[in-house]
Amino acid sequence: MAFDLKSLLEKYRNDHKNKVNRILHSIGIPMIVVSLPLVFIAPPVGLALFVLGWIFQFVGHAFEGNMPSFFSNPQFLLVGPIWFWRKIRG
Repeated sequence: MAFDLKSLLEKYRNDHKNKVNRILHSIGIPMIVVSLPLVFIAPPVGLALFVLGWIFQFVGHAFEGNMPSFFSNPQFLLVGPIWFWRKIRG
């Protein structure tokens, strides 16, 4: 399975058109990313951020009316943070 970032980002954008979902992803994705190293430094905080971040993701998809993209392709677990990084970079 090749990692074609351009087409993966396009599909990600198409799967995330709802404004509420985009807002919740803008909160949830950084929480998940920050939680990963924190699990080793402060496990309760890291675990709480990880769980809350995923709750934000799934609630967002309830508003969107679809399942998270990574259910169809696990590469989207990396595409989400890339999407967020590009979003904050402008």
